[in-house]
Amino acid sequence: MTAQLTPAIASKFAALALAHLTREYPNKLTHSLAGPQDVQGPRALHPIFYGSYDWHSCVHGYWLVLHLLDRFPDLPEGARIVETVDRHFTEANVAGELAYLDLPHNRGFERPYGWAWLLALAARLEAAKLPQAGRWAKTIAPLTETFVERFADFLPKATYPLRVGTHFNTAFALALTLDFARQTSRDSLAALVTETARRWYLDDVACQAWEPSGDEFLSPSLMEAELMRRVLPAPQFNEWFDRFLPGLAAQEPATLFQPAFVSDRSDGKIAHLDGLNLSRAWCQRSLAHALPPGDLRRAVLLDAATRHLDSALENVAGDYMGEHWLATFATLALEAKPTMS
Repeated sequence: MTAQLTPAIASKFAALALAHLTREYPNKLTHSLAGPQDVQGPRALHPIFYGSYDWHSCVHGYWLVLHLLDRFPDLPEGARIVETVDRHFTEANVAGELAYLDLPHNRGFERPYGWAWLLALAARLEAAKLPQAGRWAKTIAPLTETFVERFADFLPKATYPLRVGTHFNTAFALALTLDFARQTSRDSLAALVTETARRWYLDDVACQAWEPSGDEFLSPSLMEAELMRRVLPAPQFNEWFDRFLPGLAAQEPATLFQPAFVSDRSDGKIAHLDGLNLSRAWCQRSLAHALPPGDLRRAVLLDAATRHLDSALENVAGDYMGEHWLATFATLALEAKPTMS
């Protein structure tokens, strides 16, 4: 199985995403009701991010198609991507999304996973070479600022991290947010994320890697390491990584090197495990390339990444429970490149 994002794979992933970005149903709303006025359908509640089964998957679906088009400007799906984004990223639709977020009972909506993906989408627009990208970035800027402010309010009072492998994982959210902050020169946000990561994770040693759980799509252990790779200067990260996973060269903990088995891809929670295999491969490849040349752990991690990719790439399409989101994590794995502090 290929370990590179090719034009053919990009086209396949773009077509998958376009098929669900504007597909309103089936839909899993994460929705609090303050009264009967809140009983509305997905598109009425979320005029941009109403598709892809849930809000956060729709957000990173847009990130995905824009990333793919930026990587491959001749993508056959390019015109449809531009048309879809242009039709949805309007001031009126942004106002509708903001109206939902501004309701007092929605302050914690999509925290922290959806927050981080919205910032990743904003960073993607800031970096994109498309002529329309600057206008789209300006249009969604009020949403971007909302989630910058929410991270700034939340992180100082978040005493403890969340070490789960699902949407509540704080290491994943901080990794994406730190990338956004550095790319867009949000120095105060970058400093806050760095301080928070150090406060939560710097003293962690001898990770037991009690995973996978039955519905994880993120590796709690590898995701933490991937965040700290971003946070710490290379020499300090290498020292931290030695303490955090001291048996890595001997493939310990063994669970990190064995792809998860997926028994039923029509079950949305069990299908998360395909995502676990892809996100592990993403982390394994990035961490391997961050290690010094000649480090035996590089080959160990890269071999594990290949096996995890091989187990999951062919299952990105096939059932909507995985199809509405897995291509994003497959792209992260195929595009994995280390960016050290």
